[in-house]
Amino acid sequence: QVQLVESGGDLVQPGGSLRLSCAASGFTFSRYFMSWVRQTPGKQRERVASVTSGGSTDYGDSVKGRFTISRDIDKNTVYLQMNSLKPEDTAVYYCRAERYPYDYWGQGTQVTVSS
Repeated sequence: QVQLVESGGDLVQPGGSLRLSCAASGFTFSRYFMSWVRQTPGKQRERVASVTSGGSTDYGDSVKGRFTISRDIDKNTVYLQMNSLKPEDTAVYYCRAERYPYDYWGQGTQVTVSS
């Protein structure tokens, strides 16, 4: 059974940091394209960071220089380190695993940036 379980979401003040984790199981983690996607009510989903099966990373313009994606293949876990958080980073953050024709999503974790 495929599972993606996110954790680490919280309420944080502007300028603060959080680290999200996504524990994967039920598929060959190292072969998948992994990404973090966020969604705010009334807005489209936005891919904020991704890592390929080869380890290459990419970031959305809105988070470049502030967020870092990484993965631990031994632990089947992908992380999102978020620094210098802004109120506009408030969203539900989803972990996603893709390898055609498969596309798996986690349940999401809420990140709220507010003073």
